[in-house]
Amino acid sequence: MKELLITLAKILVVNPEQVEVTEERDGDVVTLRLKVAEEDMGKVIGKQGRIARAVRTVVKAAAVTENKKVNVEIG
Repeated sequence: MKELLITLAKILVVNPEQVEVTEERDGDVVTLRLKVAEEDMGKVIGKQGRIARAVRTVVKAAAVTENKKVNVEIG
């Protein structure tokens, strides 16, 4: 799932080399934190958060196939 998030983020941004994803585990919940360049933040979030919501949906759908719970934080 981490690789999926990295791939999605790199497609969306202008500076793909500055995409960073950290993974934290708390029991059965995995939290993925996405960091991008400041000028790319709007591209990742989108109007009214639509792109961010779509990215979260895709990652959560991938997690369901592996019986995991995933939270995606963008910041």
